[in-house]
Amino acid sequence: MKKAFFILFLLSSFSYQLDAQVIDSIKFFTDESVININLSTDIKQLQTSKGDEVYQDADVSFHFSDSTVINEKIRVAARGHFRREFCNIPPLLMNFKNAGSLRLSSLGKLKLVIGCGKNAGDESLIFKEYLIYKMYNMLEQKSFRVRLVKVNYSDSKNRVKSFTQYAFFIEDDNDLAARNDCIKMKNVQYLTESTDRATMTKVALFEYMISNGDWSVPTNHNIKLIFSKGESTIPYAVPYDFDHSGFVNAEYATPAEILGTTSVTERVYRGFPRTMSELQTCFDIFREKKSVINNLILNFGLLSSRIRKEANDYINEFYSIIEDKNDVEKIFIDNARKN
Repeated sequence: MKKAFFILFLLSSFSYQLDAQVIDSIKFFTDESVININLSTDIKQLQTSKGDEVYQDADVSFHFSDSTVINEKIRVAARGHFRREFCNIPPLLMNFKNAGSLRLSSLGKLKLVIGCGKNAGDESLIFKEYLIYKMYNMLEQKSFRVRLVKVNYSDSKNRVKSFTQYAFFIEDDNDLAARNDCIKMKNVQYLTESTDRATMTKVALFEYMISNGDWSVPTNHNIKLIFSKGESTIPYAVPYDFDHSGFVNAEYATPAEILGTTSVTERVYRGFPRTMSELQTCFDIFREKKSVINNLILNFGLLSSRIRKEANDYINEFYSIIEDKNDVEKIFIDNARKN
């Protein structure tokens, strides 16, 4: 009898240990299922928060597709500058590295990209930016992975009405670097052409494809630099934050004056000159992924069929451009940046 009880005790202990396992931060971003999340915090305080990484307490409940539920205490902070002033609720930085978060601590600090407002149109913008990350994942391994979630926001002070909306997490940059056998370095400044040339060519072409002019390598604006371990002189550029792109076409997005355009949907190439051979080598990477990119967009059922078609047509405009030799010479060689 005692032996049977001991065996049951061991089994229950083993089961508990399995249930209490720390989340695998790499697998977290390879799973395509949507996570339902309940987030409770002082939303009014988030809306008025100033400065970077000013954290406040929050409670989260993660409901995974396999019925696993994780309830933990974390910290959250408002991030960004423009959207903090313009939007209903600012983008968030969720910090899982604290004593109240045992199973989720491995996720580190994750950016949560959320809608600027609460209507269906705001959610569509989130879906389109999410698709941009997924497209770049198809083109480049050194890219930020994302995970789609559906979040119920609850105000812990009961001053803001609860609401639910899709959002997505962006992979922690430490994990991005680690899985590519790289390291990240803080506060480094490099000229655009001092980064890995082939990768930078791809970044510039991709930003042109989605019509995003809101990036800069020297100022570390929407570009993360990572370095190969043991060879930390030439970094790889990794783009992120695409909500000002023409592909997303958010109402609040306006092109920088330096671009000389009136709409973010008007493409401007911001890369430096490349030879025709270099361009064609990179174009081949885009060509190889054209059908899977088209399928990604057209099969994304959370967007309406009309929006999916418009988004796919917009991407295919880029593919038409790169098949026209005159357009290639004019856009990517003659009118490339000189400084």
